[in-house]
Amino acid sequence: MAFFRKIAIALGIILLLAGGAFWFLARGDTADLSVEEVAGTEPVLQEGDPQSFPTVQIAEPVGWKAGEAPTAAEGLEVVRFAEGLEHPRILYALPNGDVLATLTRAPKSEGGGGGGIMATIEGWIAAILFEKAGSAGESPNQIVLLRDEDGNGSAETTKVLLEEGLDSPSGMSWQDDTLYVANHNAVLAFPYTLGSDAVTGTPRKLMDLPAGGNHWMRNMEISPDGTSLFVAVGSASNIGEQGMGAEEGRAMIWEYNLETKRQRQYAVGLRNPNGLDFSPWTGELWTTVNERDMLGSDLVPDYLTNVPVGAQYGWPWIYYKENFDRRVEAPMPKFMQEYTRKPVYAMGPHVAALGLVFAREGHVMGEKFAAGAFIARHGSWNRKPPSGYDVVYVAFDKLGNPAGKPVPVLTDFLKADGTTRGRPTWVEWAKDGALLVSDDTAGIIWRVRSPTASPAPGIARLVSEKLPPIRGLKDPRKTFEEDYLRQQAGQQVN
Repeated sequence: MAFFRKIAIALGIILLLAGGAFWFLARGDTADLSVEEVAGTEPVLQEGDPQSFPTVQIAEPVGWKAGEAPTAAEGLEVVRFAEGLEHPRILYALPNGDVLATLTRAPKSEGGGGGGIMATIEGWIAAILFEKAGSAGESPNQIVLLRDEDGNGSAETTKVLLEEGLDSPSGMSWQDDTLYVANHNAVLAFPYTLGSDAVTGTPRKLMDLPAGGNHWMRNMEISPDGTSLFVAVGSASNIGEQGMGAEEGRAMIWEYNLETKRQRQYAVGLRNPNGLDFSPWTGELWTTVNERDMLGSDLVPDYLTNVPVGAQYGWPWIYYKENFDRRVEAPMPKFMQEYTRKPVYAMGPHVAALGLVFAREGHVMGEKFAAGAFIARHGSWNRKPPSGYDVVYVAFDKLGNPAGKPVPVLTDFLKADGTTRGRPTWVEWAKDGALLVSDDTAGIIWRVRSPTASPAPGIARLVSEKLPPIRGLKDPRKTFEEDYLRQQAGQQVN
């Protein structure tokens, strides 16, 4: 009996030590920096601290009580435009003032995929996290029509516009009696006339997309000239741990040419691009991107950036141009750092920056929010303390560049007890110039505006003169000497 007692004691000690070790590893990393310090044009980037277990701190959604609303910035008011929706994500305003919303969740897992035991464990953990965060369950797979018929600022009509052919739908665009929809696995085109209450025609498939994955949303934006669709596709993993073969066609923005009916990879190395919009100053495409996890609560900040054609942003090997992620096992392509671009503006660590719109002509947000970008920060699940859970404004200067720190527009989604009333997901302009914000876990669309603001003027497009063509070769030494002598002569005259 003494022998078995010793064995039991030994097993108890081993279990106690194992439990203590697991608690130590799983307790997570507490941030040293504020969200503001890791945001802006010059974010503070600490040395990465690779984690074996992710930091986990999920704000469980508890909903909004009757009469409750987020806190709006001074001078703004917020009301409910629509409610009672099942997990509304992306919003899209049609030219006639109707608003479309995708009711959607992640697609069903096919199971039996690659990645081995670690991928299975990650999937199990992800399922638990989704359940606690209010994102679990089957996708409704619907696009609903929201119509404010009397112009009073709330939608009297809420009607299912489309559900046939949808599979975890996200991005939408409309042009020439055609509604374009990005499912998680394909871009479809449906015949649709403005003002109709239903989509009844048979869709055309424009292009396949990599299905599902760790990031399944597929936002879409049509180019200002109407010739191209831009589609954002996130990665299947955190840092390519399932092998780069699983990332084929992912972590990038695709361009589909509506005239030639061909697609190309427009920009790559973007772990999880989401919001898409075109700069009113330059016409250039911008996006919000969710960066990698498990380097600590202060890394890596999500970002807002312009996206020139052919751009490379470094994922998974590099972040913020100068920082190598040594955890990545896949060989890094040659000259990767030389080709990698630095993101323009940090949104803060783990804030989950999603929906993006630039200020537009006619908006009624007031002078404090006259010329910049509005961004929904969905909120962290892996930072202590939590970050995001708000809508912010990023001011842009006269040259079309972001400046300063994010300015709160809607706050108090997150409660002091660690639960959250909702999670802001997307932003879109209503026809009357108010800002619409989808709150997916609460099932509400919020409407934000300044009741005293006049419709804003449009942002003037920047126009630059082309450099004169070089008509012949010049000796650089001679040119330098001529410029130097000319400068010295000017100083002597003064």
